[in-house]
Formats: sequence, C-alpha cells, structure tokens
Amino acid sequence: MPPGWPEQVRPPGAPDWERSAVTWLFDLVPPDYRAHEVLRRYPVLLARMAGDHVGAGLAAAREGWRTVRVDLADHLPPDALEAAVAAYEREGARLAAAARGVTVVAGALRGEVWVPRL
Repeated sequence: MPPGWPEQVRPPGAPDWERSAVTWLFDLVPPDYRAHEVLRRYPVLLARMAGDHVGAGLAAAREGWRTVRVDLADHLPPDALEAAVAAYEREGARLAAAARGVTVVAGALRGEVWVPRL
C-alpha cells in the first residue's frame, strides 16, 4: 500500500474496495454531502470534494493554532489557551493524515497504480 493509505479503506483490487473508499470519504465530509447522488455515482468527484473540504479544515486548524493565543488571551486563562493549542495540534495532525489519505485514495480511484521504490 502507498504511504498514507487509510486503514479503513480496503486495498485497491480487493473485493468492495471502492465501496470502502466511498464510505471513508463520506465520513470526511459534512453529512449533507450524502444527499448528492452524483457523489455516489462518481467516487472520483467525491474524492475531489473531500480533498477540498479536508484541505479547508487543515488551513483553518493551522490559522487557529497561529492566532488563538493572541485572539483569546484576554478571554481565557493560560491553561485553557494551552489546551486550545493542543487541540489545534491534534486536529491539524488528524486532518493532515486525512489529506494524505484522500490523495492516495483519489489516485487509486483514477486508476493509478502504486509501485514501491527501492
């Protein structure tokens, strides 16, 4: 498997791998996305939209991490600010991993074959 492949998605070529990919991708986006039949019909489109959504969340987490101490210094005690920074760090790491996963899953959905390098 390529680096960053999500554990929840079966390997390409395995039975029902695309269905597991679609399920995982839908878990990354707002629930309302499930109402769009076009996303079920075209998983490559779902991957594109999931990538956009995860990317926006990652950008927001990074911005929050950079600015929370200054923006809320007068409204939160120091321990709450440190907890907020830690939460942004955890969320950023989760979203960065999801973004890597979307990239490799999207590639597999487009028919790309991963070849390990020595």
